[in-house]
Amino acid sequence: MPVQTISKTPEDTFHSFPYLTDDSPLVPSGLIVSGYDFKIKEPPTDRPVRIYCDGIYDLFHFGHAKALEQAKKAFPDVYLMVGVCNDAETHKRKGKTVMNEKERYESVAHCKWVDQVIPDAPWIVTQEFLDKYQIDYVAHDADPYQSTESDDVYAFVKAQGRFLPTQRTGGISTSDLITRIVRDYDAYLRRNLERGVSAKELNISFLKEKEIKTKKHLDDLKRQFKTAVLEQLGTWEDQSHELIRTFAGKFGAKDVVEKFLNKRRLLPSRKRPRSDSDSS
Repeated sequence: MPVQTISKTPEDTFHSFPYLTDDSPLVPSGLIVSGYDFKIKEPPTDRPVRIYCDGIYDLFHFGHAKALEQAKKAFPDVYLMVGVCNDAETHKRKGKTVMNEKERYESVAHCKWVDQVIPDAPWIVTQEFLDKYQIDYVAHDADPYQSTESDDVYAFVKAQGRFLPTQRTGGISTSDLITRIVRDYDAYLRRNLERGVSAKELNISFLKEKEIKTKKHLDDLKRQFKTAVLEQLGTWEDQSHELIRTFAGKFGAKDVVEKFLNKRRLLPSRKRPRSDSDSS
């Protein structure tokens, strides 16, 4: 017999299943979240629901925070534990991180939704780990997470009805943030050099430092030249209009000339060209 699939409505949430909040990603026990193929068991009602999230949380961003918020708000009374993998395990399996493990632990600890940080979290959640921390549910996005040991590290949690799917936030990820920096590498090098960071600290050569500083100098000269040209053109334009008005005034046609110039937009309400000093 196929498993029934439903989409949760606010009426289902508050009347038939009061333990679920309005924005919860969950549906009633014994049914499954629409689009997924696993059930969710009944939560405890006599104590806080203990939910566990895990991850690397490098360059902790609002996408991480929103996932943790979903877990925290899954039920009215939730104790949220967050496991953060250490450097050795992460670097071996995923590659180098920007932040070290202590910085990542501290970042997660300062998220308002988190009740407890578990450092040195296991890469794969085991039954022993669930029992040790008395975990009722593991919350994560539902995409299968493969490892050398398994096609989906959360498979056995899903089989027990103890997996809560969260939604990923589009447009933001640690990889995306790193890509932005790498893509505009020279711009960020220049930014830090201008703020007093040394070439040694940036791990760049003397020649690279001079290249960046020379390019900045040329860009500054271009901006100054453009500003000077625009200001001079504006001065010449003002002078030419004044000559026309003076000449027309001698023949009593100043008003006619003013209307003509305005109609042709030759007398706009021009703003002075903005220079670099205006924005500082």
